[in-house]
Amino acid sequence: MYDLIIIGGGPIGLACGLEAQTAGLNYLILEKGCLVNSLYNYPANMTFFSTSDRLEIGDVPFVSNNAKPTRSEALEYYRRVALHRKLNMKLFEEVDNISPKSDGIYTIHTKKASYETKNIVIATGFYDIPYLMNVEGENLPKVTHYYEEPHFYALQKVVVVGANNSAVDAALETWRKGAEVTMIIRDAGIGNRVKYWAKPDIENRILEGSIKAYYHSEVAEIRENEIDIKTPEGIVTIENDYVIAMTGYQPNLNFLRKIGITLSADEIMKPTYDDETQETNLPNIFLAGVICGGMNTHSLFIENSRIHAVKIIEKIVNSQ
Repeated sequence: MYDLIIIGGGPIGLACGLEAQTAGLNYLILEKGCLVNSLYNYPANMTFFSTSDRLEIGDVPFVSNNAKPTRSEALEYYRRVALHRKLNMKLFEEVDNISPKSDGIYTIHTKKASYETKNIVIATGFYDIPYLMNVEGENLPKVTHYYEEPHFYALQKVVVVGANNSAVDAALETWRKGAEVTMIIRDAGIGNRVKYWAKPDIENRILEGSIKAYYHSEVAEIRENEIDIKTPEGIVTIENDYVIAMTGYQPNLNFLRKIGITLSADEIMKPTYDDETQETNLPNIFLAGVICGGMNTHSLFIENSRIHAVKIIEKIVNSQ
């Protein structure tokens, strides 16, 4: 029996664990992958937009070599926080379902065990389910929705789908390692949210012709050695070795719906919760982090979600 179980071992899940620990609660963090699994799956050379102080949790200082930390520095920081504070975690244990009992206790079922708890925090982020292009050939081995590092693509013909930060990073890095890069962009240009130091770089590479870009375009079909691009002028076919589809990701809202959390009826599908306590329409089940925004995944970040942990633990302690 736990006072609190936290589903999700990302930065905000860890922040909830730190607050629970400080409050003297008997808690457990369940993570379906490795520690801070979403950050682990970020591109190897990624630099955060936020400064290191805005990524801190539990009043533990985050010192980085530069103002904006890298992925490797963030992994090191959150790992050290978890180890130093001895957070109670179980990794690689995915939650399948949550079922209520008549006495107000919840049973959490994972692929390995079952646990009982009085309170639940769901902090599962949004990096697990990619938006699919829904085109023929998307399931070929040459297609990926997760970009790791550029060396693999050296001397290859690479298509990058998308125009935001992940797509820009993939296009620039692979081009600099010797790939022949083509970008397929649905809108009229590079996204406005692209990091300020990367946006002029990619725009200049496109302008000079080093990287080819098709605007107002989308993928029509992918084949083993070619790709069809639907452009305003018609279908264009180019030779292709690999497709990096940086089409974005979405939270697992079906899981929330399955356990009984209501979602808004519009396309945002924002979950129902109290802004003051983060409590959902289900008693003693709370939401923390980017999942609170539903499909609007760009409204919440580590830096403006850390407060969720404080509000949730305060509500739990005051309710005891």
